[in-house]
Amino acid sequence: MRVVIAEDNALLREGLVLLLTSSGHDVVAVAGSGPEIMPALLEHRPDVAVLDVRMPPGFRDEGLRAALEARERIPGLPVLVLSQYVEESYASELLGGGTSGIGYLLKDRVGRVDEFLDALERVAAGGTALDPEVVTELLTRRKDSPLDSLTRREREVLGLMAEGHDNATIARTLVVTERAVHKHIGNVFLKLNLPPRDSGHRRVLAVLAYLAHAPQA
Repeated sequence: MRVVIAEDNALLREGLVLLLTSSGHDVVAVAGSGPEIMPALLEHRPDVAVLDVRMPPGFRDEGLRAALEARERIPGLPVLVLSQYVEESYASELLGGGTSGIGYLLKDRVGRVDEFLDALERVAAGGTALDPEVVTELLTRRKDSPLDSLTRREREVLGLMAEGHDNATIARTLVVTERAVHKHIGNVFLKLNLPPRDSGHRRVLAVLAYLAHAPQA
């Protein structure tokens, strides 16, 4: 897998390079500031880009802006965005541009190597990977919404779906059968008025789209 990394912290940047190369991936370019990101992406057109949200020179949202621009100029480019803190507005804006091949993780997640690599591979394959803390923010930020009609178990299932997990993983995590997970998912989509024809990964994308576009309180 060919990867472009944009991270201004030299220690973390080199750590990511080492982690990815030792896992068999090819880091084709690195960027240490916002203006360096797009040229690297356009030149190398990687399989996935790993971008820090806040980059020099402004340390505001340069990485996020680059991610959104890259998705427009290189349609379908998988992007995994890293953030120091949960920035709900950043996550919502990123999801607003489409949920296929999108990831939003807290930097602390990088230290959990297996989780990080799994998320990166899901994003590169066109899937979705949202940090559990980001999912919690998205699920709890609204009042008087259809989400309120979900049971505790249905919200747990929805949260795990939003993180990008398949039914088998959800079943293992919650220690229930896949049949039970399938039933909960059916209830979730019924209560959220989502099309019954959606299946598999498309259902995850539909849930994420709902969370991204539903009106805020």
